[in-house]
Amino acid sequence: MAQTELKRELANRHVQLIAIGGTIGTGLFLGSGKAIEKAGPSIIITYLIVGMAIFFVMRGLGELLLSKAGYQSFTDIAEDYLGPRAAFITGWTYWFCWIMTAMADVIAVGVYVQYWLDIPQWIPAVICLIILLGLNLMTVKNFGELEFWFALIKVITILALIGLGIVLLIMGFQTDAGSVTVRNLWEHGGIFPNGVTGFLFSFQMVVFAYVGVELVGVSAAETANPEKSIPSAINKIPLRILFFYVGALFVLLCINPWTQLSPSESPFVRTFTLVGIPVAAGIINFVVLTSAASACNSGMFSTSRILYNLSRKGQAPERFGQLNRNHVPSSSLFVSTLVISGGALLSKLIPGQAFEIVTTISAICFIWVWGVILVCHIRYKRSRRDLHNASKFKAPFTPFINYVVLALFAAILVIMLIADETRPALLCTPLWFILLLVLYSLRSRKVKRSRESQVTNP
Repeated sequence: MAQTELKRELANRHVQLIAIGGTIGTGLFLGSGKAIEKAGPSIIITYLIVGMAIFFVMRGLGELLLSKAGYQSFTDIAEDYLGPRAAFITGWTYWFCWIMTAMADVIAVGVYVQYWLDIPQWIPAVICLIILLGLNLMTVKNFGELEFWFALIKVITILALIGLGIVLLIMGFQTDAGSVTVRNLWEHGGIFPNGVTGFLFSFQMVVFAYVGVELVGVSAAETANPEKSIPSAINKIPLRILFFYVGALFVLLCINPWTQLSPSESPFVRTFTLVGIPVAAGIINFVVLTSAASACNSGMFSTSRILYNLSRKGQAPERFGQLNRNHVPSSSLFVSTLVISGGALLSKLIPGQAFEIVTTISAICFIWVWGVILVCHIRYKRSRRDLHNASKFKAPFTPFINYVVLALFAAILVIMLIADETRPALLCTPLWFILLLVLYSLRSRKVKRSRESQVTNP
């Protein structure tokens, strides 16, 4: 008999490291090079602004998740506060978000492998997907363990980078590009070397860098003690943003004048090469490779669980709601992996543009999902004062901060519309939402006819 219930096998340490792993990924290790090219040293400010906005989104999500024991993801929340149509669109959009994100990650895997091997990008991408599929078909505990160690590698790497940077700053170390000094932040054209325009155009890649932080919400149904682990993981997000993003980029830009960094390679690898440690540069490339694999692993996990939840709600084919003997939604996992493999195809067809395209689409769709969370929290606070008053994890500064963050997200979409690189993806993305509205309408009519038939022929 097919299993139908997920198992709560993720321990607190798994959730904590999944939260870190969701906060540190391809967007930082590879995408930051593209963002630095646009914004220069002001990229630090961009990461700080978007990071704080995401923290308030997560506080709202945390309060909502803990307000009702039956919530398994924020699609359940959307259905309660915005209705079944919004839940259908949000659930499938979140699945699409992670499909795009995982595509970006498998593309990044191909880029990193080329550091050692001169082979087409799509070959290591396919190999990575096959390995991760096999691991994900095992128990969710194996996923938690894999993410635990992947995230630990990321943390150690950034700690090593920051430690090395501090030592080099104290020494006034000389590289081929000049001295390691804080003055590198403003001596090469100022904090805003490309003006306000460059600063604003960097927001798209920075938004993509933060995708995945809401994985704490997706994993809630498989978390052993959500009342303890979810608030703990969310409350540590600001510290992680300041340390892992702002701290790491500060050190990178002190060691490397921003003009020396290439958008096509990881600035982390470039840094260790610049200070004369080529062996360490190879090690760092391996680390960022595991980071991309980790992010892809998270994508496979989340997309399979989203399809599972959609199926249980009657919003996806019934077979996606069945679990294998390891309590893993294997049918959902196979389908999601098959679609993600489109990233390998893009690597083959348009290797130079593939990463930019999928990260833009991913960022746009994640803005929708985060916006839905904020709107749901506004409605929750307005209509369920009893639950809000009883909450032990109240989101701060609401509803005012919700409107502020929603305004920021709207401004980012306008920036994407103005920028030549992101405009095509932004203009194409509404087609996805139109498709979902059509599918929901067809599904609703089918359900209505089925009910009418049952009434007519009891």
